[in-house]
Amino acid sequence: QVQLVESGGGLAQPGGSLRLTCTPSGFFLDFNDIFWFRQAPGKEREGLSCTSRSGQAPYYSDSVKGRFTISRDNDKNLVYLNMSRLKSEDTAEYFCALVDGSCEGSETKYHTWGLGTRVTVSS
Repeated sequence: QVQLVESGGGLAQPGGSLRLTCTPSGFFLDFNDIFWFRQAPGKEREGLSCTSRSGQAPYYSDSVKGRFTISRDNDKNLVYLNMSRLKSEDTAEYFCALVDGSCEGSETKYHTWGLGTRVTVSS
């Protein structure tokens, strides 16, 4: 069964950092483009970042560009989302998902995500 598990969330102070990890179960990530998105309570889902199989030319939304970095370690079968300079508005549930085809920026289609990991940014 294909599953994804997000981890690494928690409480961070404004200006702080967290690293989220996307762990697959039952398959190898290196055959897939991977997409991160988030959803805050009462808000619509927001796409954040996408990494291709090679890890080159990742996509970032304007809201996280320059603060978040997506990376992947195909040897370890993991994808990361390094988040820095966190803001209170980054508080949300974060998810990683398998991309339908290839990353297409904000138009990326995706499916199969996990239960998410909660990030809370507060002093």
